Amino acid sequence: MRAEVELTVPFHDIDLLNIAWHGHYCKYIEIARCAMLDKIGYGYMAMKETGYVWPIVDLQLRYVRPAQFEQRIKVSAELVEWEYRMKIKYRVADAETGEVLAKGHTIQAAVDADSREMCFASPAVFLEKLGIKSDSP
Repeated sequence: MRAEVELTVPFHDIDLLNIAWHGHYCKYIEIARCAMLDKIGYGYMAMKETGYVWPIVDLQLRYVRPAQFEQRIKVSAELVEWEYRMKIKYRVADAETGEVLAKGHTIQAAVDADSREMCFASPAVFLEKLGIKSDSP
């Protein structure tokens, strides 16, 4: 599963060097992640309704080149692991040239919303959204 969004770096995201502050990349990849999850019908509100939450337990980003004010960027999110956790890879690139600006991944673990216990396998409801049958709860 993969999704891509196009964004323009706004004025309020830049620092004194006229480049996007590194922390805003988390926002950019979040927008792409939400688009990907919405694509399979398992956005954050749907997750909550099924009784599971998926906190991020690991975030890795490698900055290659800075994004600049008013630069159009494409941010892609691709689900690459789903059996025991949700691992999503990201790529932030210049919208015109395709030049990579940043890349990385997040790992999210399923947690039962009521008990706050971490699940050691992906819940069946998530796998069903991916079109995979499972014996897990």
